[in-house]
Amino acid sequence: MCRETILRYNDPAANFNEALPLGNGRIGAMIYGDAAFEKIPLNEDSVWSGGLRHRVNPDAAEGLEEVRRLIKEGNIPEAERIAFDKLQGVTPNMRRYMPLGDLHIDLELSGRARNYNRRLDIGNAVADVTFTVNDVLYRKEYFISAPDEVMAVRISCAERGMINLSAYIDGREDYYDDNRPCGKNMILFTGGSGSRDGIFFAAVLGAKARGGSIRTLGGRIAVEKADEVILIFSVRTSFYGDNYEKSALIDAEMALKAEYDELRLHHVNDYKDMFDRVDFSLCDNTEENLDKLDTAERIKRLKGDELDNKDCERLIHDNKLIELYFNFGRYLMISASRPGTQPMNLQGIWNEEMIAPWGSRYAVNINTEMNYWPAESCNLSECHLPLFDLLERVCENGHITAKEMYGVNKGFVCHHNTDIWGDTAPQDMWVPGTLWPTGGAWLALHIFEHYEYTLDKEFLAEKYHILKQAAEFFTEFLIEDESGMLVTCPSVSPENTYKLPDGTKGCLCMGPSMDSQIITVLFTDVIRAAEILDKDKTFAAKLKRMLKKIPQPEVGKYGQIKEWLVDYDEVEIGHRHISQLFALHPADLITPSKTPKLADAARAAALCGQGFTTAAWSMRI
Repeated sequence: MCRETILRYNDPAANFNEALPLGNGRIGAMIYGDAAFEKIPLNEDSVWSGGLRHRVNPDAAEGLEEVRRLIKEGNIPEAERIAFDKLQGVTPNMRRYMPLGDLHIDLELSGRARNYNRRLDIGNAVADVTFTVNDVLYRKEYFISAPDEVMAVRISCAERGMINLSAYIDGREDYYDDNRPCGKNMILFTGGSGSRDGIFFAAVLGAKARGGSIRTLGGRIAVEKADEVILIFSVRTSFYGDNYEKSALIDAEMALKAEYDELRLHHVNDYKDMFDRVDFSLCDNTEENLDKLDTAERIKRLKGDELDNKDCERLIHDNKLIELYFNFGRYLMISASRPGTQPMNLQGIWNEEMIAPWGSRYAVNINTEMNYWPAESCNLSECHLPLFDLLERVCENGHITAKEMYGVNKGFVCHHNTDIWGDTAPQDMWVPGTLWPTGGAWLALHIFEHYEYTLDKEFLAEKYHILKQAAEFFTEFLIEDESGMLVTCPSVSPENTYKLPDGTKGCLCMGPSMDSQIITVLFTDVIRAAEILDKDKTFAAKLKRMLKKIPQPEVGKYGQIKEWLVDYDEVEIGHRHISQLFALHPADLITPSKTPKLADAARAAALCGQGFTTAAWSMRI
């Protein structure tokens, strides 16, 4: 059975979302594929807007006690007012992920491009564009190599001497950058973000040609009458080391010395070693020649309105598109997260905007964790490793935040966002999302998940301190509610709001369901890890005692899993976050076999927002 691995399009991309993503974990590019005037947005995963900020509010310790008292008294509006003033970060924003620049390839054509095709082969991680001009075939091929740390572009033509082009890198207005020749047929593009504590980069664009002539003109590479052109792009940053400019030059020089086919083979073999570990095949039920179908059209025709009105059955069937979608997900993970790189942010590694939505940060109230859900189950364990490297920085900075903001001397805390530096202070000035202290705990759960799949005891021993410190924070932070149960306070159910008895809305609360569920899994993981490593018996015993007082999932008045400790009505019915179902997934505190009543309540909660139309992690089952 043939595996579905090709995305096909009959036109260049009209926008960023239609472009084809390429990446090696660190370097990213988006292929629009215009025939003549091509712009390729470029990214490097450590190019962020500046250095680490210390943003903890100096009034937080005082504000914490006030907010807790007001929540206990039921004065939620006043609690939220005090929290806004005294618990939010003194600078609302941590650093944001930024584009590196754009690679421009201006190809001189003698007529209109026809017979256009643009493809992404996710079985080999290679993109290509083909078209004809006056019946002469042109071909562009693109890939980004992890072993050689470069992007390669090959431009060829069926007739000799027909390739005339100009290639250059263009930065963005907000950067200080510089573009100049740096050797034979190479351009050095340098710049940086932020001030002295910012991140600085050096990128090299080099070229070689078969036939014709090649030279540098100012900040451009010009090629005339060539049969074939190879462009090589490399980039390094100060985040990874002080010798970033020298490293970028070496990467480019080595790649230019190699044969193109050798570079391509290195890349494909390295990629396939990971991609080919899983084979997922569905039967072809289309009764059509899929090789002739545009992928965008295949997606469009599967929309829900294309149903037989009589039998309510789909008029179109396309199992192979589902197979392609699965394979594309694994492709994106391999392309955006490799050992030694940064973890995937809100946009993976692909971002062309100076101020991206939500700063293209790490949103750890679901998005970052969700990015890595397939890592272990889809046999890409090493793609998980960058998340644990970031967690080391989160743990270090989160210890300071825990002490200064909450008066907790042990452990670490992280709220609903972090950045490349592991900033853990509250992000934004929006209480429903910002003041959620359980982000670090959720991230820490990935450590034990990685161990469960790999049984790598050495890894567990190395990262155990993060798990333990995540739990240590809550041993001091939790307070008793009226019934003697241990709950977080203050907290929120991520980004959601509830109705108060007087009709107004609130968000701050004690013990939202998701917090208790995460803490239950965290304490359980630490207990199991301590047993495996034969250590911390006293601490594990303490967690076992505390676990008995952590609230467990309960059924609410509508037969749903309660989202809050108090059975509030939510303001926005069917909100995009159904955080109370963490117990169902990714945790397994609720299962149809072990907890059938809770499973029915989970179904009720999931079906509550069936009509919600926004694309979100929680779209209903």
